[in-house]
Amino acid sequence: MASVPEPAGSRVVGGEVGYVHDGATPLEGYVAWDDALDPAHPRPAVLLVHDWLGVGPTVRARAHMLARLGYVAFAADVYGLDGRPATHDEASATAGRYYQDLGLLRGRLHAAYEWLDAQPAVDAGRVVAAGYCFGGSGALELARTGADLRGTVAFHARLVTHDPSDAGEIRGSVLILGGGDDAVVPDDAVHAFTDELRAAGVPWEVTLYGGAPHAYTIADQPSFRPEADRRSWVAFTDFLTHVLA
Repeated sequence: MASVPEPAGSRVVGGEVGYVHDGATPLEGYVAWDDALDPAHPRPAVLLVHDWLGVGPTVRARAHMLARLGYVAFAADVYGLDGRPATHDEASATAGRYYQDLGLLRGRLHAAYEWLDAQPAVDAGRVVAAGYCFGGSGALELARTGADLRGTVAFHARLVTHDPSDAGEIRGSVLILGGGDDAVVPDDAVHAFTDELRAAGVPWEVTLYGGAPHAYTIADQPSFRPEADRRSWVAFTDFLTHVLA
């Protein structure tokens, strides 16, 4: 949080937001915005997707950092109020359920996208999806649904190709910010993923940070690499400036 000071005169606020998936599953995300900005002028937005632990302090902090930069930031809830893990072991099993059911993952994220897109303070034509680890994979899956996104950003995400490919549904650019020493995402997975994007004509960019393992942005984990985290945040915000201009 301290790396993105709150501008003078701003008033960044945040809070939980309840919404539903398929009219039945209760979800609770977290939204942050600068309440000092003129509500008559809709602003660009970032749909954030949490890591495998769910909506918690990490993704809330990122939402406030983005709000300090002038974006509406909405942290989606993939798991729902009744399915949030309490431990890393539970998180692994919970995330695995969604990795195995991409239709469910996409549906939960599309519900969040529709909520954000409908907000009066949001410029619906200027939205980016971004996520961390599990959330990065989720953001990429949302993009494959053809959601009207200016761009998609994945931090140390699993990079999964599809056969048959639906990469042609992706709208906007894709930015991958991975760890150069990520054992979860080997080089051949990176190459296969970029080959799929290239064949579909999707604009893409990949940056790998040498010495950074999987989950290098998660501050309370042994995998945290401060310099890679800092540099990837700069790359992320530069991307937002470019695609949301």
